[in-house]
Amino acid sequence: MARREQLADNTHEPLAKLLRILSSPWTMLLLHRLHVEGPKRFGELKRRLGAISTKTLTERLRMLEGEGWLTRHYEPTVPPQVTYAITERVLELDGVMQELDRIAERWYGQDRK
Repeated sequence: MARREQLADNTHEPLAKLLRILSSPWTMLLLHRLHVEGPKRFGELKRRLGAISTKTLTERLRMLEGEGWLTRHYEPTVPPQVTYAITERVLELDGVMQELDRIAERWYGQDRK
């Protein structure tokens, strides 16, 4: 019986992992910016995201690159240019991001009544 319970407990693990990644602070907004605006360099991402710290942005970019959600393109110029872009994998979230956008505008947008 314990084996059966263990199998049942693990069935949600893929969803739990996805939600753990998406729910980490700044992750969805970072992915959204790259999805809507296209590839960005680190400094531009930091400006576009606003109050995010350099440390947090670095951590999120490394995590997402490690998961295969972002690519990091390095140009050995002076200073070096590093550009981040979403991968095809993240495009699967397109419908989710669009729907969250619509809900956010409806609930918190400027036309909110």
